Amino acid sequence: MDMIMPSVFLRRALLLDAACSGAMGLLLAIGAAPLGWWFHLPEALLREAGIFLAVFAAALVWLASRQALPRLVVLGVVTGNALWAIDSVLLLLPGWIAPNLLGGSFILVQAVIVGALAELEYVGLRRSPGIAAATA
Repeated sequence: MDMIMPSVFLRRALLLDAACSGAMGLLLAIGAAPLGWWFHLPEALLREAGIFLAVFAAALVWLASRQALPRLVVLGVVTGNALWAIDSVLLLLPGWIAPNLLGGSFILVQAVIVGALAELEYVGLRRSPGIAAATA
């Protein structure tokens, strides 16, 4: 398995992602009802996204604490964030949901932030040296 030694930049990017994801997760999970009303978004969508983000945040903290990481796991985080950002924008296409202007803005802003986090993590990955496989 292709392992990397996470750079300080990558660790910080993962922790920043964990902080953002954790805060957003708590906000969405706990405040799904009022946010759904304010943004004209489905309460279940907000709550389930919030729960997912809280779990994701915990996984990111765990990853950032490891001495070595599989390169594919970090690429999975980067790809997952990129897809989240793209899917958030696609969610605004007619027929999926019908947020008000505030809700649409909320979705777009978080998509931009998640896309930026994916970029930071990718840069951190590129700065992380590989570890030579041990030979037996």
